[in-house]
Amino acid sequence: MKKRKGIVLAGGSATRLYPLTLAISKQIMPVYDKPMIYYPLSVLMEADIREVLIISTPRDIATFKELLGDGTQWGMNFTYKVQEKPNGLAEAFIIAEDFIGDDNVALILGDNMFYGANLEEVLKRANERESESTIFGLYIKDPRAYGVVEMDNDNNVISIEEKPENPKSNYAVPGLYFYTNDVVKIAKGLKPSARGELEITSVSEEYMKQGKLKVEKLGKGMTWFDTGTHDALNEAANFVQTIEKRQGIQVCCPEEIAFKKGWITNKELSDLADKYIKTNYGLYLKELANNKLGE
Repeated sequence: MKKRKGIVLAGGSATRLYPLTLAISKQIMPVYDKPMIYYPLSVLMEADIREVLIISTPRDIATFKELLGDGTQWGMNFTYKVQEKPNGLAEAFIIAEDFIGDDNVALILGDNMFYGANLEEVLKRANERESESTIFGLYIKDPRAYGVVEMDNDNNVISIEEKPENPKSNYAVPGLYFYTNDVVKIAKGLKPSARGELEITSVSEEYMKQGKLKVEKLGKGMTWFDTGTHDALNEAANFVQTIEKRQGIQVCCPEEIAFKKGWITNKELSDLADKYIKTNYGLYLKELANNKLGE
């Protein structure tokens, strides 16, 4: 299977979260017990993507390096690049040209969180498409505030509309995109939109015109948060808290994902747990490691 690399776009000025983000990136903000960026990183990990580029602002890039390091603690490889100005989501592929190389790529926005039982299965299908690109459709009762995707019976995309008054489907497009290698060429050929940005929707529309764009439905059992407002940030934190306290599990825990995929050993997990042992997060990781001892 053709290799796929990952990009987390963690840039922007996050003016909708002022004054919280006057001095810090929103992707560093807490969503209950983890930094926001852990959630999109977990999605890439669930898709078996181990090489990830984090793109952020000149101000914030050093903070991400301090938080995440080189990725080896999770059996991954992280690199970093700067987006000088918020010139649009599609610019990420131009910035990442050398990183992408000859591989396919997945882009996730740094403020997007996904959680649901069938997520790994959906990501696997998208990842296995070597010559077609994939966007995702999340069922929403009233999707007028989002980009809306319309598809045929074979899940081929036939239209994408931004905030339509009369949506052609109930499927909103979240910030997760699996593209083939030619996305760099497509991004370079884009012209800035009316708001002066290289739009990610324009990339998807180009693949749609080529007949090479599929949609994966996330369905009614999937939870998605775009944590770009105060209310959404609070709702996401409350959701994570509720799940973790009621079920005794961790939501989007990179250490757990890495361990279960065999990217880190039992001892490495235990050592990571020691670092956080004064928290419920660390105690959870230690318990996870101890349950595997002797097996």
